[in-house]
Amino acid sequence: MVQDKATLEKKIEELKEEYAKTKDNKKTNVHVGLIRFKIAQAKRDLVVASKKIKGEGFFVKKSGDATVALVGFPSAGKSSLINVIANTKNKTAQYAFTTTQIIPGTMIYKDAHIQVFDMPGLIEDAHLGKGGGRMVISAAKSADLIVFVIDINQLQQFEKLMKELNALEININKKKPYIQITEQVTGGIKVEVNKSGLPEEDITEILGGLGIHNAIVSIWGKTSDDELISIISGRAIYLRAIVALNKIDTNADYQKVANVLSREFNIEVIPISATKKINTDVIRERIYENLGIITVYLKPRTSEEQLKPMILGRGATVGDAAKKFHTRIIDDLKCATITGPSAHFPNERVGVAHNLQGGDVITFIKNK
Repeated sequence: MVQDKATLEKKIEELKEEYAKTKDNKKTNVHVGLIRFKIAQAKRDLVVASKKIKGEGFFVKKSGDATVALVGFPSAGKSSLINVIANTKNKTAQYAFTTTQIIPGTMIYKDAHIQVFDMPGLIEDAHLGKGGGRMVISAAKSADLIVFVIDINQLQQFEKLMKELNALEININKKKPYIQITEQVTGGIKVEVNKSGLPEEDITEILGGLGIHNAIVSIWGKTSDDELISIISGRAIYLRAIVALNKIDTNADYQKVANVLSREFNIEVIPISATKKINTDVIRERIYENLGIITVYLKPRTSEEQLKPMILGRGATVGDAAKKFHTRIIDDLKCATITGPSAHFPNERVGVAHNLQGGDVITFIKNK
């Protein structure tokens, strides 16, 4: 529950005073991190309490086989890109804030219907609600993939976007460490597994600062103190993303720029020009691949019928396909025949645990 404005303002001042008095060194790192976290949390709550975010926000109705959000600063070329890769005709212009609402489109690729959202442009301090930024980011969090659309002549936009997302505990292309915390009545903090890279005393201090004083803790995976605070507080979000480096027709060194950006931020960068339709087929293919989906087909009963596409997650089995086709078929499924990339020969008979590949054609065989 968000506290009232006066209470939050007082809380922020007290936290700032504590922060100013605390010397930032190796011994106080964790304590300082907790103070920073609480200040950021209180500031965001203050935005809500002050009613600086007007309106009810953006309602995003998901449909199709997967959802992609185009995120970027105003005039980066999001509307031009969605017009090319999806069936939309969005208004485009050479000035900021052309898009003031979320515009949906559908990109059809390898028979997958991929929903694409053109999000309103973000600006600095979006995480505090400026320009409706918190609503935009909140809506983008529901997507299966983020495509950052960056103007090649405004590369600082990407670093600013990362800062805005980091301020909301949104992690891009990072694997979330598995953390198990079982609270107890007594006994203090007992760390059973610690692969975080953090000293046990730091973990104990973080838990205590977040109100957990008795628990059995296991952490599988490298993590920083700030990330651990974010995960335990329940605010950490992990999203998959790529970059569409737009307007490359205006910069002859676009490939060099793309390589530098990719190395610096450890993210896949696809150079494109939405208006000139350069590499737009490439961005479509990379969106599909980064969604981690495959398209398989059900063999029709008659030669007059067409192959029926089915969209599955990469690594899906025959059993997964059967469950998606019909929830009850798996109980009666004997095996299947496969023609395609995962088969050694046409109509190979395989079991329910057989891993499928994109382009496979399946025939389910039921027990008699």
